[in-house]
Amino acid sequence: MRSGNRVLRNVRRMPAGSERGFAYIGVLVLTAVIGIGLMQASLVWSKQRQRERETELLFVGSQIRLAIERYYRAPPGSQYPRSLDALVEDKRSPNIQHHLRRLYADPMTGKPDWGIVKAPDGGIMGVYSQAPGKPLKQGGFALADEAFSGKNSYRDWVFIYRPDNANGAARP
Repeated sequence: MRSGNRVLRNVRRMPAGSERGFAYIGVLVLTAVIGIGLMQASLVWSKQRQRERETELLFVGSQIRLAIERYYRAPPGSQYPRSLDALVEDKRSPNIQHHLRRLYADPMTGKPDWGIVKAPDGGIMGVYSQAPGKPLKQGGFALADEAFSGKNSYRDWVFIYRPDNANGAARP
């Protein structure tokens, strides 16, 4: 029975008044700190994901620009493709050519909904992303993409092929 008395004594010694609820407040503060930390981590992750999509956009856009150039230079030559699908299967000659392995989706939207830059002959001379938003990358572009420096929208990143332009960079 002695152990029972000890329990009762400990119960009687519990703090009263202002000391009650201290642990509860501590848990609330800890929860708030963890929430703020998770919010900061999600912001960092979001920016990192945007940088990755921008890098992918630069790669895919360059691949499409190169495919347009190959299409333009392939026999019979001096023609822009009438559709992006023509870059995947160029049926202008007896041997079907594949300037692109597949039609890429826009990395910024996740859909193959590219904006189209029409050529004077009605074909496609370039593409751009239709995604809203301001790019994080504002400089340090490759020579072919140097016109993208300082642009305020992904729609301004135009991947265009002009035969008279040696590096294929867009000139707004």
